[in-house]
Amino acid sequence: MELNDFEAFAAIDRANMLAEIDGLPAQLQKAWKLGQQFPMPAVEGVRQVIIAGMGGSAIGADLLAAYAAPRASVPITVWRDYDLPAWAQGEGVLLIASSHSGNTEETLSAFAAAQARGCRVLAVTRGGKLAAQAAEAGYPVWQFVHPGQPRAAVGYSFGLLLALFARAGWLPDPEDELAEAVAAMQTQQATLQAPVPTAKNPAKQWALRLEGKWPAVFGSGALAPVARRWKGQISEIAKAWAQFEFLPEADHNTLAGLHNPQALFAQTVTLFLSGSADHPRHRVRARLTAQVFREHGLTAEVIAAPRGRTLAQQWALLHLGDYIAFYLAMRYDTDPTPVMAIEGFKAALSQT
Repeated sequence: MELNDFEAFAAIDRANMLAEIDGLPAQLQKAWKLGQQFPMPAVEGVRQVIIAGMGGSAIGADLLAAYAAPRASVPITVWRDYDLPAWAQGEGVLLIASSHSGNTEETLSAFAAAQARGCRVLAVTRGGKLAAQAAEAGYPVWQFVHPGQPRAAVGYSFGLLLALFARAGWLPDPEDELAEAVAAMQTQQATLQAPVPTAKNPAKQWALRLEGKWPAVFGSGALAPVARRWKGQISEIAKAWAQFEFLPEADHNTLAGLHNPQALFAQTVTLFLSGSADHPRHRVRARLTAQVFREHGLTAEVIAAPRGRTLAQQWALLHLGDYIAFYLAMRYDTDPTPVMAIEGFKAALSQT
């Protein structure tokens, strides 16, 4: 599809994923305010927080953990699996079960393990089995309303957790920084929304560059989960293959893989997310790693976040990636909302 013909998007985007992307700044702000109103779990004596979730319900936890790492007074583990690690025992552990549907089997397994081991529990969900089981057990339930896809609820999956950590006193008050992030997203939107022509729209330009290519997205620090988000959105929205890598780890192994198979290098686009709020050595690594990739025949570009503090850079780049994935879906004439492969796999799994 011609990206300047934005009025034709609706013929492909039948569930209006574009509106979800356009509304992300408002969703993030709403989630933060909602998180001030829910009943708090007992947090005194908590020494470890585990956030269990999968897919779109886990990416908010990744974003929080990366942002909180240099700031939080309690460690955070993001758990994408069944059960729980053996050390998760007793009231010193708070398990936050995050499931958009409330029916994610891995998250329900972690919830059951936490209940059996005497951990504290908080459910963050729209409803489903998780809300019912948590309420029956007397655990607090932070239930929100969102009729769309889990990946489109990232504002909730992050904003509610941020509010929890702030209210618990585990993070310095981030309200001003969150407001800056929302403002940065809204300012950036002026160049990214569908009516903005390709010549002036960076997201549309990137979508054209990624069409027919194999994208690999690199990130570090608070931008590492943003790289993961870009990969997930390209796969789920554009139904296209992508991968993500983290710096500095990639410089200790991935660099060695720049020799074979050379026939595929011309089809690979590597994107390095970078921002002034990141560690100075991370920024150096992004620049130098991209240079090495170019020397080996791969396309490599550094994508810089707008100026601002950590949350503003993290969320502005995340939002840019969402728009890129959407416009790439339009180029592929692909409905960005359904994920039939995932739903089909879940159905098959439920029968096994």
